[in-house]
Amino acid sequence: MIKESSPYLLQHANNPVQWYAWGEEALDKAKQENKPIFLSIGYSACHWCHVMAHESFESEEIAKAMNENFINIKVDREERPDIDDIYQKVCQMTTGSGGWPLSVFLTPDQRPFYVGTYFPPLDNYGRPGFGSIVLQLAQAWKEKPGNVEQAAESFINTLQKTESISLDSKLERSILDEAAMNLLSIADTTNGGFGQAPKFPNASNISFVLRYSKLSGIAKFQEFAFKTLTKMANGGMYDQLGGGFHRYSTDARWLVPHFEKMLYDNALLPPVYAEAYQISKDPRYLEVINGTLRYVLGHMTSPQGGFYSAEDADSEGEEGKFYVWKKKEIQEILGKDADIFCLYYDVTDGGNFEGHTILYNNMNLSSIAFHFGKSESEIKQILQQSREKLYAVRVQRVPPGRDDKIMTNWNSLMITAFIKGYRVTGEWDFFQAATNCIEFIESQLTRDGELLHTYKNGHSKLRAYLDDYAYFVNSLLDYFEIAPSKKHLDLAVYYANYLIEHFWDENQKSFFFTADNHEKLIIRTKNIYDLSLPSGNSVTAWVMLRLYHLTQEKKYLDISIKVMESLAVMAAENPFGFGQLLNTMYAYLQKPVEITLVNTINHNIKNYLLKKFIPEAILVMISKKEDLENLKDLQFFTGKEFEDAKTKVYVCRDFTCSLPLETVSEIEKLV
Repeated sequence: MIKESSPYLLQHANNPVQWYAWGEEALDKAKQENKPIFLSIGYSACHWCHVMAHESFESEEIAKAMNENFINIKVDREERPDIDDIYQKVCQMTTGSGGWPLSVFLTPDQRPFYVGTYFPPLDNYGRPGFGSIVLQLAQAWKEKPGNVEQAAESFINTLQKTESISLDSKLERSILDEAAMNLLSIADTTNGGFGQAPKFPNASNISFVLRYSKLSGIAKFQEFAFKTLTKMANGGMYDQLGGGFHRYSTDARWLVPHFEKMLYDNALLPPVYAEAYQISKDPRYLEVINGTLRYVLGHMTSPQGGFYSAEDADSEGEEGKFYVWKKKEIQEILGKDADIFCLYYDVTDGGNFEGHTILYNNMNLSSIAFHFGKSESEIKQILQQSREKLYAVRVQRVPPGRDDKIMTNWNSLMITAFIKGYRVTGEWDFFQAATNCIEFIESQLTRDGELLHTYKNGHSKLRAYLDDYAYFVNSLLDYFEIAPSKKHLDLAVYYANYLIEHFWDENQKSFFFTADNHEKLIIRTKNIYDLSLPSGNSVTAWVMLRLYHLTQEKKYLDISIKVMESLAVMAAENPFGFGQLLNTMYAYLQKPVEITLVNTINHNIKNYLLKKFIPEAILVMISKKEDLENLKDLQFFTGKEFEDAKTKVYVCRDFTCSLPLETVSEIEKLV
């Protein structure tokens, strides 16, 4: 374990439990000694993983029972999402829910026979503790092997059934209508978000709600999306001082977060805020985009340009300690401005979280200004200066631990976030961050024409998964729209073809999570749900649709349609799990509008297009004459001329193109 690169595995290297990493050594040892496997899956920023480690895996007594009776394997779910996916599905089938830490007992040939998540160390309230479970299952393995075999067989049979997708449906507007109504039925119209506590950001669902509002003209969908985004931005979910989002809210009103910060949340949310800004022009959304992306640049970016995975919830052994405040402390730091700050951010003597305060805004600037007899701009300035002072003090605290591995899939999401952020803010360093990360993936996370999944300390490893390829191709296309070099389009095409060749399942009209040359596990799973991360299938459907329009290669369109048709019924009935797929269906049914801006010299036209909400658009901005020359072979760019002193815009829909447009008013009529 001490030689592993995963920060999560290294956290457990000195436990009294004899941990192995997943690999031939451990799996062969289980078979040779005919010992069952205890598989523990988690990740470095996981609070309850730390708790179970401290209570059970640091206990000499429990470790002794584990070592005598099991081969104990630790897996970082971020490094091995393929293993996690299989056993999470088993946990969800058995218990109705999943999560981390995931605790699974396996036969020596990797079949599960008992599963759960966090277990306390000792028996309580009639529930067995982890120590008892270890001894009971060890005894069952020795004395009742037939029962264990029966349980394992039952799990495998059920698991295989869950991997079957067979509900083809035609793609029609009614699917979007049904999905939107079903999504609204679980919406919290008071606080925003879906369902009650805990609440996750669900970025792709909010994106779909914005698209459906545009499609239907029904304002309440847009209003709900705006409410959700504003409540999240003003709540404890968003770090009011340092920027960036915590993982989820433990309550219904976005006040108390689970304090860990995951790279993927901070990648998935800026594009949604960018869309909301395009529609509303609300400067608060721009602030959130800037705050989040600058947090990533300042805290989560490696010197080589890749992005780190996560920051812990805990510091000094306490969850949230780094982020919370006492009123007295704020008064000492801010002096005369403390009253304004405390009223605006709900800072009270008793606090709102275990005697401390999580900064949380539920008051309008105008109300504060009226209360203190000042102008709104004066209040705004005082709040800004106060935040800077508190942030300077917070920086001196012991920071949460950071998981500094760099993964292709989450980094690709971050490339997209920086490109979308650049489009609405015009901040050049956002574009540069995207450029640096693409170069990092090309130089450090590719080998022999294939992507690798993870990098740390100069070492890259593990064949990439569906998500890695899908997200990276998508990010290359996002980048290509702003800086359309032939090189990046060719790379996107190459990896898209690799996806089709190695991941596609023609029988089930969907993509496997692992390639056909991947390590063989007990089952080759599919991942179809858009939950905390968009599924590789949904993103690949979007990627293929975009590539078809850029290249006119019909195979891309065929595959996109097959994926959408195979999942359409499920998406209509259970839209909460298919936000990204619904966004792709929206674009397909609306018929993507192809917009080419040739020569970006006219900033009015450029900004108009970049800041307009046209989610079904493939918008390519050509700044350099040579880029257009290199792309002339593609039908998307044929017949388009570059003039040195003039900006021209071509709008094409349904294989019909406009004449070159040269004013915003002409463009407005067509988009």
